[in-house]
Amino acid sequence: MADYRVLLVDDEEELVSTLVERLSYRGFKARYSADGPGALKMLREDNFDVVVIDCRLPGMSGEELTQTIVAAYPNLPILMVTGHGAGELAAGKKPAGVYDFLLKPIELTDLVEKMKEAIKANELNEK
Repeated sequence: MADYRVLLVDDEEELVSTLVERLSYRGFKARYSADGPGALKMLREDNFDVVVIDCRLPGMSGEELTQTIVAAYPNLPILMVTGHGAGELAAGKKPAGVYDFLLKPIELTDLVEKMKEAIKANELNEK
């Protein structure tokens, strides 16, 4: 498997730092940011194959961050995560630019599978 580069954006730092570690055991090169501005800075400085964004973030919501990323990096696959099941996600409607969404608590195998799906779908769209 290729070393996929993943950016996780979630303010639950203990959870996300554990995910980074667990993903590294599965061949992913993962980094994380606790907020939207930090994630945007990381995107400017590095290349990622997929971004996983929590819906609720301090300062800038997950949907606002998604809109900003889609505008600047239209081919970057995005997954959204929620622990609240509210709004568009509860209705099963994906925000524009989002490949799919997952509900917390996230099963690592489900996250890995969805990330691979999103990356492969993006690769097919670029051909």
